Amino acid sequence: MPKMVLLAQYLSINGQTLTTYTKKAELSVEVEDKDVTTYASLGWKEVLGGLKSGELGCEFLQDFAASQLDAIMWPLLGTVVPFEVRADQGARSPSNPGYTGNILINGWNPIEGSVGDEATVSLGFPTSGAVTRATS
Repeated sequence: MPKMVLLAQYLSINGQTLTTYTKKAELSVEVEDKDVTTYASLGWKEVLGGLKSGELGCEFLQDFAASQLDAIMWPLLGTVVPFEVRADQGARSPSNPGYTGNILINGWNPIEGSVGDEATVSLGFPTSGAVTRATS
C-alpha cells in the first residue's frame, strides 16, 4: 500500500501562492444526510444526500512585511475568492490532484498566540459553490 508524507503542500488563495507561509492546509467536504424514513422502511433508517458543503482549514506563519501574508489576506476579508490545494507543489496529475473552488474569507486573525509562540494564523474558510477535483 502506498504511503505519503506531506512535505511540499501547495496552496493558492485568490491567485496568490501562499505555500511559503502555510504550515497546514486541510480541505474537508461533506454532504448533509436527509432522513427519508417511512413505515415501509421496516424499522431501518433511510437517508439521501442533501446539500454539499466544504471548508478549507489553514494554518499560516504570519508575516506583516509589505506585500506579505497580512497585506495579501486583509483586503480579502468579506469576499469570495478562488482557491486551489494540492498534496504536492508539483503539477496536477493523477497522483497529485488539485482541488479547486471558491471560499468566503469570513475572518482573519492577524495577531494570535502567547508569549514565546511563533506568530501563526489559524482559520477555516467555508467553500462557496462546487469544489472540483482535477488531474491536469
